[in-house]
Amino acid sequence: MIKCPLFKFIATSIMIMLLIFSGGCNYLGSANPSSPKIEKNNPEQPISAVFVSKQAPVMLSILLNKERLQSVKRNREFSIIEENLFTNTDISFKKDVEPWLGDEITLAVMTADLDREVENGKQPGYLMVLSTKEPEKSREFVEILFSKRVLAGTTLKVKRYQGVKLIYDELQTDSFYPTGDPNQSKQTNSQSEIKSNLATALVGDRFVLFSNTPKILRQAINNVQAPNVNLVSSKKYHQALNKLSDEKAAMAFLNLSQIANWQDLELKNFVYDSQIISLNFNSQQLIAETSLLANKETSATLPQLSQPVAALKYIPKAAGLAITGTDLSNLNHTNIAQFWQQTRLAFSPSPENRISRLVQPLENLSNNWGLNLSKDIFSWVTGEFAYCLLPSEEKIEPDWIFVAEKSPSTSEGIARLDEIARANNLSINPFLLGEQKIYAWTQLTANTELSTGAKPQNFAIETKVRGVHTTVDNYEIFASSVETIDQALAGKENSLIDDKSFKDSIAQIPESNQGYLYIDWSKSREILEHQLPILRLAEIVGKPFFQKLHSLTISNYGDNSDTLQSKVILQMDAS
Repeated sequence: MIKCPLFKFIATSIMIMLLIFSGGCNYLGSANPSSPKIEKNNPEQPISAVFVSKQAPVMLSILLNKERLQSVKRNREFSIIEENLFTNTDISFKKDVEPWLGDEITLAVMTADLDREVENGKQPGYLMVLSTKEPEKSREFVEILFSKRVLAGTTLKVKRYQGVKLIYDELQTDSFYPTGDPNQSKQTNSQSEIKSNLATALVGDRFVLFSNTPKILRQAINNVQAPNVNLVSSKKYHQALNKLSDEKAAMAFLNLSQIANWQDLELKNFVYDSQIISLNFNSQQLIAETSLLANKETSATLPQLSQPVAALKYIPKAAGLAITGTDLSNLNHTNIAQFWQQTRLAFSPSPENRISRLVQPLENLSNNWGLNLSKDIFSWVTGEFAYCLLPSEEKIEPDWIFVAEKSPSTSEGIARLDEIARANNLSINPFLLGEQKIYAWTQLTANTELSTGAKPQNFAIETKVRGVHTTVDNYEIFASSVETIDQALAGKENSLIDDKSFKDSIAQIPESNQGYLYIDWSKSREILEHQLPILRLAEIVGKPFFQKLHSLTISNYGDNSDTLQSKVILQMDAS
């Protein structure tokens, strides 16, 4: 097994990135005339993508122009890469790397398994590409780096390949592929083992390459010499790239089928096979754009909205989580449902093992009542809707509110809910809350107090409210309790739609979109940790980030059937 802190960091960086991203040709100068020539066609895409194979599971590039680098340094939570790039080594990023580092850092998993030998498990091949603005200083850095490794007892090897000098230390003999392709014919057992701990190559005067084996370096060099195999030549890559805005501080390209193989996930009959993510940030927001590309025909998109739905005025500002949009009746036949089905099956092969728990209170209600959400509720919600969770200090399960714009079939839908309530021994009782008529689904239970003779002495009838609803204007409002629906009715004076944090978050989302998922982290943290325990691990890994996270907003937009586009806004607290 390869054990190198540098590549542990690369793997961690890429996995974190998974949670939860002009014309003209400039030839880069080359110190050796036989070294690969690399073109720069677009200043807002990484040039170093030419080293990465089309089949690579993941590529993450950080685009560090001077202004962005200064912004990164001003934001403590975005400087993790600088601080950990060479962790557990004698290398100081600031002293040894920053003086010569150019405007790109690219990290990639080039292959999920270097030798494809089942017996020794999957051993990924990693690549890191650093652009350099000071070739002499970067060469000096490499010399010092390997001098230290030789003094530590490693065996140094130097070979030339395609005009490029490869320097690496090895733990066992290295099997040299003439073409540099690790996927060639089977080697002997001794030749197919993973050998090298650290390998590097200086390509021209622009790039310093690192890998955990020289095989990957040779493959990266071949990718430049035979451009039809590199990522830049991929139609999918350019199709995804064109969906993103020009401004980006980092970007990642994900080959979902290869990632599934790498992580031993099942992706059967998958529709979306690649994804691109870009990241940018300002003083208090981290903005991510993402495009998922389909490999075959997809379902229709959700209806586009030109402004926030008016149903939000009944969602209180105290909501920890809110989901809003329009037309739930066709939800199961949309591209979002198609992608969610693919994701759910990948992570939870059993249909009973659900990954989605953001609407768990409604699912609990449906399970207790024998409700089919799609058939009994979503089917008649053809207009606006808004759903929220409200934190409760007294209960583990949060309260909830669901607002739906009335349609011609709303009355029939509510009658169906009343029928289901009666079948569950619930009563339908109207009452007045102020001047507003409310309908409650209630359950009556008798409690008894026993005398010393163990005979019933007093009887008390308790009324438990299982749900309430009312009609206001052109909306039907449902809630988990009388207190909660009272907050919804008072929400018009203190609603989420007027909240400054919410307004700031949706301001970065395209005007034409398919609705929002909004999470106030401070209010919903305990709710989400209870519903999604994996978040606790994410908080440990990204503690500085989560300490400053205020809210998260996700929105889908675009009407292309072959692309699922989303934007994620992470609002940070001022410090």
